[in-house]
Amino acid sequence: MNHENPKRLGTVVCRNESPNVRGFSFVIEGESGNTLVRRGQFVSVPFQSGIVIARVSEIIQTNRYFQQAEAVREYQLRGEPLRSVFPTDRWQYAVAEAQVLGFWVNEKSARATTSVSPGAVVRTIDDDILHRFLGLEGDEGLNLGTLVHHAINFSPSVDSLLSKHLAVLAMSGAGKSYFVSVLLEEILSRKRDEGRLATIVIDVHGEYSYLKHVTAKDLGLEEDAFEIEHIRGTHIQIPASSLSADTIASFVAKMSSVQRRELRRIISIMSNESNSYNLRGIIDVIRNDQTINKNTKEALIGWLINLEDTHLFGKEGVPYLPNIVRPGKITVVDLSDFISLKKKQIIVSYLVGDLIYKRRQSMIPPFLLVLEEAHQFCPESRHELALPKSKIETIAREGRKFFALLCLISQRPVKLSTTVLSQCSNQAVLKCTNPYDLEHIGRSSEGIDRASLDAITTLDVGEALFIGNSVTVPTFVNIRKRKFNPSGTETTLSDAIRRADKS
Repeated sequence: MNHENPKRLGTVVCRNESPNVRGFSFVIEGESGNTLVRRGQFVSVPFQSGIVIARVSEIIQTNRYFQQAEAVREYQLRGEPLRSVFPTDRWQYAVAEAQVLGFWVNEKSARATTSVSPGAVVRTIDDDILHRFLGLEGDEGLNLGTLVHHAINFSPSVDSLLSKHLAVLAMSGAGKSYFVSVLLEEILSRKRDEGRLATIVIDVHGEYSYLKHVTAKDLGLEEDAFEIEHIRGTHIQIPASSLSADTIASFVAKMSSVQRRELRRIISIMSNESNSYNLRGIIDVIRNDQTINKNTKEALIGWLINLEDTHLFGKEGVPYLPNIVRPGKITVVDLSDFISLKKKQIIVSYLVGDLIYKRRQSMIPPFLLVLEEAHQFCPESRHELALPKSKIETIAREGRKFFALLCLISQRPVKLSTTVLSQCSNQAVLKCTNPYDLEHIGRSSEGIDRASLDAITTLDVGEALFIGNSVTVPTFVNIRKRKFNPSGTETTLSDAIRRADKS
């Protein structure tokens, strides 16, 4: 890290009822100040027992000669620019508004309890102090990028970033999947003595299928340092014997209490006779049962035949979960073959339920479940196809106790369950411009302030705002470049149509 002496940036002035405990304004040194200070930059103000640490929230260019629109207009009408009459350049200056984040006193952070004084000198901040003030780990953590405007690596530990769930939120095209790819690279790069996390990625659009081509050499690691498995959704088989009557009822619409009672009785009979059966076996038993009302029988058989036609159910569960949830292994469950949202819902519901059960029984190690398009599976509003919602909310509320962890990815935060989002103690928010999404993020995120929320709309692609346990205050980060870039993928419309035109 850089340990140069803090440079002088400007002087605190009285402006708009500041300075106060919450913030202050300062005139930036130089004619315009454009090269010294940037929005989002951390700055410091020395005082007797330590320093005040603040962040620049806005920069305003001002000139007293251009404050009166009538005067400027009058000289325009005369054909005499103000610059030809008055020394306007000498009165051009920039004012920065800074939000106070806290004090640094006796080598530790403290709550701000007093304001800086007018005339105080504003300086850059020592990287080492900023590193410790933000509560960042050393470089041995997950190397995700660098702080915006500062030469400081952002390397949070697995504990601080993932142990209490993570949400990755942004509009389409802002770099969510790219960031998650970087995160997965860091998870793969962990050594045995550091502890390796088992990871399952629910890949709705096939964006992570390229991972099956990643080698240890690509990440600069020793051979056999990790394992990657790619499973297509069409290869998944859900054991019919694991389905309760209530579960089957959730797959169909408007099953009556009488129909559910009869289905529960039939499943109980079959469970007593065998631990392994398919939907066809349930259908045959219902068809031959003489005690079921004709209308109830026809309805149950019709629903079960429709479920059987999805080809998602069989006698045995495939894959066997303990084989795909192992330390140092990433399993990509690729659902891109399915157009039907209902099929995706059924598979995710089964996998999440099985993960919860087996982790509670210590049949699988601690794991991270990465869920793309999370708003499709745990929406805020009631939805007849939101089959996995209650199970995902269970992981969100209780999973941290037994290290069943979530990484939720969504381009529509407003449609994502508030219950789930509020349980994600860390959030990585990339560019987002929808006012409803921003309002939802603000309501469900602890520690985010209005200035940071407003800055989300101006983020560049690849910039993220981190909020939560991984940092002491909301922090802007430039996400690093991936170590492995998949080949043969089109990133723009022009690339796609050129490739199509050549084929």
